[in-house]
Amino acid sequence: MYLNREEDNSKGSVSLSVFLVSLAVTVCAVWLVALCGVCGWCQRKLGKRNKPGVETADTPDSARGRGEKKAIKGNKPANSPKGHPPDADGHSSVTDLANSLTGDMVMLSPGSEDDDGEGPVSEKLGRIQFSIGYSFQNTTLTVKVLKGQDLPAKDFSGTSDPFVKIYLLPDKKHKLETKVKRKNLNPHWNETFLFEGFPYEKVRERTLYLQVLDYDRFSRNDPIGEVSIPLNKVELGQLKTFWKELKPCSDGSGRRGDLLVSLCYNPTVNTITVNIIKARHLKAMDIGGTSDPYVKVWLMHKDKRVEKKKTPVIKRCLNPVFNESFPFDVPAHVLRETTIIITVMDKDRLSRNDVIGKIYLSWKSGPAEVKHWKDMLARPRTNVAQWHALKA
Repeated sequence: MYLNREEDNSKGSVSLSVFLVSLAVTVCAVWLVALCGVCGWCQRKLGKRNKPGVETADTPDSARGRGEKKAIKGNKPANSPKGHPPDADGHSSVTDLANSLTGDMVMLSPGSEDDDGEGPVSEKLGRIQFSIGYSFQNTTLTVKVLKGQDLPAKDFSGTSDPFVKIYLLPDKKHKLETKVKRKNLNPHWNETFLFEGFPYEKVRERTLYLQVLDYDRFSRNDPIGEVSIPLNKVELGQLKTFWKELKPCSDGSGRRGDLLVSLCYNPTVNTITVNIIKARHLKAMDIGGTSDPYVKVWLMHKDKRVEKKKTPVIKRCLNPVFNESFPFDVPAHVLRETTIIITVMDKDRLSRNDVIGKIYLSWKSGPAEVKHWKDMLARPRTNVAQWHALKA
């Protein structure tokens, strides 16, 4: 009986040992699986294997920028030379991404019909409604400026202060002006102007010219767009109303070039990364028929400047490639009050630097800018690229 009890104890010890060994093996296996799940190497391998497709091809790419975090994140990351291996986080340099298309870039090209997204940008400047009529009895031409619609934003706040100048070309010495409509992209002027003492024969030799401008108290007014109508092509016997699309102003403020920009919104860390990729057909600002361009990027909250970044200067180039990435901290609750102002400048050693053109990116800018902003928010953690026409 004593021997049987010893045999039972030995069997119990063996069973307990087997159970403990099995438990240890199970815990080790679970730990290894969990470790593999968070392993960066495995994630990169799986990411490469399961990389999503690109919506539109033939466009340069750029990476989400990284920088030291101070009050606001945004130190410019150093570019690696072409062919340099990825860094410790598994991200390639901005230069590599600009030269090779990857799966996290979406290319948008509003107003372009070209397959490669490199076509001209159709700049939307809004439109204006007005009426024209002539009184034979009083030899008076009547011009009514009624309203504007979908005007582009020219101010830091994402709006404009528009007014209209009226000329009868070729005479530019005498002009009439509407009142300024403050902070309004769809202004209603409803003002009537009379050109008295004009014989009908002289009226038919004139061209009605309407120029829409953004009023600026402290600097030069910014041209928004223009409309011109030869009066010999209009039946002036009765008052007629027209809707006309605004065209870029031809008084020295014409085409300034285009800038390719990508935006990436990361809601997890509340950042917007602005990638300044390249420009094309920039306006020549120097005597030699070229420019020394660089780009400034301002983060605005309401009307206040929060943070500024800028690219290096590219000497004597009208089609520069920048490939610079700037991350900014933008909490979700201030997104609707945030504007990113991108200014292309011409560096001048001996005098003040010249502004070549600007872009205002926000949810309430011009149609092309608003589209880019909304597409950025709709595709989080994705670089969304779009060409923008530079504006005065």
